Amino acid sequence: MLNNLKSCLDKNSAALIMSEENICYFTEFHSSNGYLVVTGDKSIFLTDSRYIEAAQNKIKCCDEILQIKSMQEDLVKLIDSLAVKELKLESERITVSRFNKIKELFPKINVTCSGDLDKAIDEIRKVKTEQQVSKIIKAQRISEEAFEHILHFINTDKTEKEVALELDYYMLRNGADALSFETIAVSGKNSSMPHGVPTDKKIENGDFITMDFGAVVDFYHSDMTRTVAVGSVSDKQIEVYNPVLEAQIKALDEIMPGKLCKDIDGIARNIIKSKGYGDCFGHGLGHGVGVEIHELPSLNPSSEAVLKKGHVVTVEPGIYIPGEFGVRIEDMVYVTENGCNNLTNSDKQLIVL
Repeated sequence: MLNNLKSCLDKNSAALIMSEENICYFTEFHSSNGYLVVTGDKSIFLTDSRYIEAAQNKIKCCDEILQIKSMQEDLVKLIDSLAVKELKLESERITVSRFNKIKELFPKINVTCSGDLDKAIDEIRKVKTEQQVSKIIKAQRISEEAFEHILHFINTDKTEKEVALELDYYMLRNGADALSFETIAVSGKNSSMPHGVPTDKKIENGDFITMDFGAVVDFYHSDMTRTVAVGSVSDKQIEVYNPVLEAQIKALDEIMPGKLCKDIDGIARNIIKSKGYGDCFGHGLGHGVGVEIHELPSLNPSSEAVLKKGHVVTVEPGIYIPGEFGVRIEDMVYVTENGCNNLTNSDKQLIVL
């Protein structure tokens, strides 16, 4: 991946990468204090005494791994030694204050924050390698095992918080390095909130419970959502669940290289609209997944992005009726040469516990 970034830089420019996410992506190493300097022909990772030994043992892709005592001294010396005329920063991952401080450190160099570096990195990160996809799949399998486990855990003695915590505990106990995000487990009227926060509300007969969760393995995330019924299901719940499932399946069938992301979103959105619930689907259809839970490309009504082989995206239509209930079904897929491989194996037909 670093070679791809090097090819985006000319002989007079260097990239200074400071965000944990992008450093992690390029080096497969995480620390709270690290800097990655990349030129057209060289890459150097810098960190302090807390991480230097681990970095030297872990990082294989960089030409040099250096220990620094002071950013203001050691980093300046390194950049000056490279004799570059332009220092590019990540515009989307830096504060104005930090940008101004770096400009002060390099008065003789053109320090830029134009967004060009971000665009180059985003394009590289969009397309996953086989190794990266294998990590996502491993994380997804842990999530699927957690889903099977939770189906036997849920009952009317449990609260939303208990369901969420049990999912978290299962994933962390069974191979997850971390959680992809704060697990969502919302039931009954609370399920009408797409990103609702689990509460002390007990699960009740007749509830839909929506669970959105994921695991992290070796820095790569998974993401899935399932909605299940508890005890019984009403005609209206079926009336809402089926269009969401239909919309998801139809969108999955159309995913392939060359398709516009907004058109895939439109396929699902039009099905939900045709059933009279168009106003109840307010978020985008999906997003990329990788070392961050939300990456490019985005599948939404305004996205002009084009799907390419190697993209990993979610497909997660939903219908949310305020004061009543909500339904969301989410799979992750890998875009192939002629279509896509669904990375999610869990059953998505309506389950009544």
